[in-house]
Amino acid sequence: MTTQPSDARPGLTPELEEAIRRGYAQRDRANMGPTIAYFESLLAGHPGHPVLVYELAGAYDTAGQEEKARELYERALDLGLAGDTLRRCLCQYGSTLRWLGQYDKSLAALDRAKREWPESDAVRVFRALTLNDAGRSDEAVAELMTVITAHAEVTDLGRWAEGLSGVAQWLADGRPDNLLAHELESGLLRH
Repeated sequence: MTTQPSDARPGLTPELEEAIRRGYAQRDRANMGPTIAYFESLLAGHPGHPVLVYELAGAYDTAGQEEKARELYERALDLGLAGDTLRRCLCQYGSTLRWLGQYDKSLAALDRAKREWPESDAVRVFRALTLNDAGRSDEAVAELMTVITAHAEVTDLGRWAEGLSGVAQWLADGRPDNLLAHELESGLLRH
């Protein structure tokens, strides 16, 4: 029995993977019409393929056609995506719903992704954008601070990372009036 690497996309042949790469290689973000036509043609040759439906959704999304992208993302999800393609689809779908002003649905998609990939920085960043647009700025900042403090080794946060992580949790919890959060922040500023 062979196993696929974690970034493999189930159900795709090497030929389809290469066709998808070609589609992206010729993409022009300023003129997505040819890319949309390319992925529509590819999907026509493989009707109902969830990954190709997802790729077509992404092309429409890049073109600024969020409503069409939303429909296709939902179709791709219904057809059954898996693995990293599912994670990426949920991020893009959540982002599209945010652009459409559907914050509750966006958060539902991104919360699903967060449950399945709790360590995904991409999921957290897209979720933070939705939280911010929904007027939940403390939660958005907390989400972003969680991403940043998880990678303190590539920043200059140093020993502040632990305190900032505590502040992030305090913001995520709705700023509860407790001494611990104040102590974390005060201790953070003294270092």
